[in-house]
Amino acid sequence: MNKKIIVITGASGTGKTTISHYLKENYQIPNVITHTTRMPRDGEKNGVDYYFETDKSFSENHYLEKVEYSGHKYGSSEEGLESMWNKVDVASIVVDTAGAIAYKKKYGKQAIVIFLELDLPSLSERLKKRGDNPDRIIQRINSEEFHRDLKIPQELQGKAYEIVNKDMNITKIKVDKLMKALNLE
Repeated sequence: MNKKIIVITGASGTGKTTISHYLKENYQIPNVITHTTRMPRDGEKNGVDYYFETDKSFSENHYLEKVEYSGHKYGSSEEGLESMWNKVDVASIVVDTAGAIAYKKKYGKQAIVIFLELDLPSLSERLKKRGDNPDRIIQRINSEEFHRDLKIPQELQGKAYEIVNKDMNITKIKVDKLMKALNLE
């Protein structure tokens, strides 16, 4: 089987991490661990949720894509993906839309892009519910990157599976149908 990377993208609060966990729990598709310089949220663990880095350690990795978002650096290393592909044929990764474009360009048909979408008022509410700092929420929803990630970029139109995630149960059913259609179940 060809190696595949399921690239999950969309704005903050659209359910990217939830879908990544769903793929792991229901299809045994592990997520490639990415790097960030932000502080861990409650319950997050280094080497499990992210590799939590300092600015110095972040700069020492080899990235397929990296971005600065809300004052923090995020990136996925080529070594992380290759390491995962040495263990499994299919992995998933959560990235912003710029990262999804980079994966699609580099890996073509090996990259299966899922774009999650939701309206701005629902996203703001989700960010509050997950415990994000209110000042950070305002900063995030006013950022250029957040607004960029609200809609599917032109580079991914016709090359990604678009899912409007108003109800996670319905979204999971749509993901199940996609996995079946791609013979990844």
